[in-house]
Amino acid sequence: MGDRLGLKPGMVVQELGWDEDTDDELRVAVEDAIDADMVDGDYGNVVDAVLLWWRDDDGDLVDGLVDALTDLVGGGSIWLLTPKVGRSGTVDPADVTEAAPIAGLSQTTTAAVSKDWQATRLVAPKTPA
Repeated sequence: MGDRLGLKPGMVVQELGWDEDTDDELRVAVEDAIDADMVDGDYGNVVDAVLLWWRDDDGDLVDGLVDALTDLVGGGSIWLLTPKVGRSGTVDPADVTEAAPIAGLSQTTTAAVSKDWQATRLVAPKTPA
């Protein structure tokens, strides 16, 4: 599954928003794909990707996305993990579509990644050199 998210050995992946309801199988698959443990919000260095677990009651999504950008290296991506439709904490896809550009991100792909969670890939627009 980690390879479906474009994650490769040696990448540093930061995990934000972990809670009791996160999918442990998906977390293990990500760590297997990068051949390392994920780092948390206290890491304090640049990361290649961010896994952001987000539920409807987690607060303002724009703020969450902006916070997730803090340690992200240029060209990195945020995988926004939200509960699938019908699950507790489902985030309206329109909320993601609205929040991403406000946070300076573009939405690229969405994929089902587990029984209860879907992932939306968000990237910062490339700046001209």
